[in-house]
Formats: sequence, structure tokens, C-alpha cells
Amino acid sequence: MHDLIAFIQSNSALVAANPLAFATSAVLFGGGGFAVGRYFLAERIANLESRIARRDEEITDLKAKQKAPEPEVPVPLFEMTEILPPAPPNFHRLLVKDTLHVK
Repeated sequence: MHDLIAFIQSNSALVAANPLAFATSAVLFGGGGFAVGRYFLAERIANLESRIARRDEEITDLKAKQKAPEPEVPVPLFEMTEILPPAPPNFHRLLVKDTLHVK
């Protein structure tokens, strides 16, 4: 970059005498460099864009799999009974009169 500045300083009289020609050549060379760079990098840019699109599709597929309902239980659980052990004896109830029942 320093060499470019030194070159322009050494040729500043030429640039000052013909600013339109300098600006035109700068725009042409800059635009040409941009066009050539864009041409050579177009394939790389397209490849990166397709990879991004593919990753987006994979992300949406994985999110859809996470939201899928869980399958039903393979063994039916109907007609099952629960067998509990007998209640422990309540000695206090033996002493209480049987007044709780409606006659």
C-alpha cells in the first residue's frame, strides 16, 4: 500500500493535470478487477449458498422429528387389577360403637 501511495505522489503532477482520465482509468480497472473476482468466486459462492440451503432443510427435518407424537404403548393395559395387602388392624375401631352406619 505504501508503494501505491509513493507512486501516486511521484506522479501527482500527471494526476492533477488529467483528473478525469485518472478517475476513468481507476473506475475501469477497479470495476474490471471486481468483475474478474466475482467471476472466479461465483462457483464458490454458489457452493456455499447450496450448503446453507441444505443445512436449513436438515434443521427443519430434525425439528419436525422432535415434534412427532410418541408411539402408543405396545402392551394393552386394560383389564388389569390392583391387588393390595389387607389394611392393618385398627384397635381403636374395636372400641368405638357402630354409630357411623345409617339405619
